[in-house]
Amino acid sequence: MYNNNSKFILEERNDEFQFGKNKSNISIKFNRVAFIFFIFFFISLIYSIHLIHLGSRKSDIKIINQYKVTNQIKRADIIDRNGTFLAKTVSSIDIGINPVEIIDQKKLILNLKYIFPNKNYDLVKLNIKKNKFFWFEKKISEENYEKLMKLGDKSIKSEEKLRRIYPQKNLFSHIIGQIDDDNIGISGLEKSLDKELKINDTSVRLSVDKDIQFLIREELLKYNEIFRTLGSAAVLMNVNNGEIISIVSLPDFDPNERNTITDINYINRATKGVYELGSVFKTFTLAAALNEGTVEPETEFKNLKKSIRCGKNTISEYDNKIPSDLTAEQILIRSGNIGSVRIGQSVGLNDYKIFLNDLNLINPINFDIEEVGVPVSFSWGKCKLATVSYGHGITTTILQLTNAYSIIANGGYQINPTLIKVNRNLKRERVIKKDVSNKIIPILRKIVTTKEGTASLANVEGYEIGGKTGTAQKSTIGGYSRNKINTFVSIFPISKPKYSLVVMLDEPKINSEYIYHYRDGSGIKYKGTPFNTAGWTSVEVAGQIIEKIGPILATKYLQIN
Repeated sequence: MYNNNSKFILEERNDEFQFGKNKSNISIKFNRVAFIFFIFFFISLIYSIHLIHLGSRKSDIKIINQYKVTNQIKRADIIDRNGTFLAKTVSSIDIGINPVEIIDQKKLILNLKYIFPNKNYDLVKLNIKKNKFFWFEKKISEENYEKLMKLGDKSIKSEEKLRRIYPQKNLFSHIIGQIDDDNIGISGLEKSLDKELKINDTSVRLSVDKDIQFLIREELLKYNEIFRTLGSAAVLMNVNNGEIISIVSLPDFDPNERNTITDINYINRATKGVYELGSVFKTFTLAAALNEGTVEPETEFKNLKKSIRCGKNTISEYDNKIPSDLTAEQILIRSGNIGSVRIGQSVGLNDYKIFLNDLNLINPINFDIEEVGVPVSFSWGKCKLATVSYGHGITTTILQLTNAYSIIANGGYQINPTLIKVNRNLKRERVIKKDVSNKIIPILRKIVTTKEGTASLANVEGYEIGGKTGTAQKSTIGGYSRNKINTFVSIFPISKPKYSLVVMLDEPKINSEYIYHYRDGSGIKYKGTPFNTAGWTSVEVAGQIIEKIGPILATKYLQIN
């Protein structure tokens, strides 16, 4: 019994032992299968994720492989006041060649020569030899693109791009500006309106007129050659709302070429250049005196000296023939220096400074582009009051000068110069008394119409032009050079002022062969420039400009905007 029990127990243990051994083998086999399954599952998972990722990029890869990357430039168009395109985003196609995919090089070159006969194919062959992708032709025509696609050559790759183009080329370069390759505005309105141009779907309408801009630029180019200037500028403004109809600065550039411009001669002379402008400031001196009530146009100034001392400096009359007894009106007409000093002294330093500040002449002016000059600061004193009274020792920009004369012409209302078309009624604030305009405007007319005036060459029949000349030596370190800035500011028509036009010539020279035609109906001609002054240079240019643009202004802009 014991033995039997013992055998039973042994066999049971043996069975248990045998069972345990079988379980272990099964477990080991299962773990190996599970491990192998896990490895395959992990690899499959990674592979699946990679496939999903590649699938999501499939279109991009295809585009890249085909060199059809589209350079999206979401940028609103810029148009002039009449809807003419000044800056526009258009689609274009660039063609490249991938040498790796060329099957028959001779055949390819032969076909390309047929479509593009003027290419340098020695250079093309050299690029093919490098065995790297290269651009063959950019911005091709639709006709040539169609011819290339008909070749069916896989090595030819096309890339469609959106490009910023400037249809008027140089005409508006200084105000429209440029963008860089990353679609970021770097100058002009392209820079100052960069964010607005990127988010707007509608065109940005400017106040400028392409036709008038063209005519003014043509005259400036012509007279830059005649008077051999370093450069020139002109601004035409609506005196009632500050809209700029034309603004030209020469030399200019073609923004389509996207060149980096470092030559200082390409500065925007109309807005960025800061100059001493001479006798055009005498109008402000008389206007300040009229505003303060210290003089009237008929106020007499007797025993005016030919020169006076102020500190270490001597202030002299530019023309010794100017009479010693003059009224305030005659002082401005004859552009007297000493008389202007006396008028300025009657105003006083503080009041004159405030007056110039109200006209936005001595501080930077707010404008639509960032290229705006900063007038040179100075310390006021008795001698500075004297020199500023006749336009010496004070600087400003052509834009600010145009704006200040516009305020004087429009009845004394503050306006802000703008390149953007004004589509609303402006709430204007009067900054100088209305009667100042009424008294100054007739005097500016006499400067053009009388023998004593300095601007008779601008007396274009039918346009009632008034204005003031300014001839100033260019300042240098430690003094002044013989080079000049000649300026003429015109207002027209005087009976109901609508426009102010400023013409500035930078370093003009006399021309012994140029023939002047007087516009007084006498038929008198005069050969050769007798003096290098604004009356013989800038005035002549302004007269020629107004003759050209006058008919357009009369027909297009019958209403005061």
